[in-house]
Amino acid sequence: MDSNRAHLLVVDDDTRLRRLLKKYLTDNGFEISEAANASQARELLMLFRFALIVMDVMMPGQNGQELTRELRKEGNETPILMLTAMGDIDNRISGLEAGADDYLPKPFEPKELLLRINNILKRNGQEKHPSEIYFGACCYNTKNGVLTVQGNPIVLTTAEQELLKYLIQKAGYAVAREELARLAGTDNERAIDVQITRLRKKIETDAKNPQCIQTVRGQGYMLVLK
Repeated sequence: MDSNRAHLLVVDDDTRLRRLLKKYLTDNGFEISEAANASQARELLMLFRFALIVMDVMMPGQNGQELTRELRKEGNETPILMLTAMGDIDNRISGLEAGADDYLPKPFEPKELLLRINNILKRNGQEKHPSEIYFGACCYNTKNGVLTVQGNPIVLTTAEQELLKYLIQKAGYAVAREELARLAGTDNERAIDVQITRLRKKIETDAKNPQCIQTVRGQGYMLVLK
């Protein structure tokens, strides 16, 4: 994860749109995490301090307006830009009343989304750097790359550092061993298993019963948010 890039959360149940937004915003200098629903969004909000949330209104389960209203009641002031296919004035007012900072009806031009995001960040003076990420007994500082476990600094190899940063970026999602192997520049998936084992020994309270980096059968590995 690049500490020089503002970290945004994209919340939308439309997988295709979510991935398109991730690519577009990444290409324009942002670090992006994504969630398909309110539950996933809450998990990520426990792990990261985001500069801004781009959130769809119509989602299964808790919708965007409901989640926004709850976050504001809880004291979370992260700027929120709402996306919706409902473009009438009443729905826009409802979103703003719920606590959203801006409202963009679908369909929209990506350049307009980018402009609105930059305007909100500038207006709110948000910190553009992710700070400290907590999981299990660990704290990872994205600015200096320092990992501590129960307050004690842990030395990571370059390979372990890159592996951990990637799992953090994909936190809450299973990452295929093939994908991690490509990241490491190898086609040897067994080498990834070895790296995961070594990393677990450094960050897990019980490496034989891992709680942070879990194996997802048939899929790969996942950093669990706790």
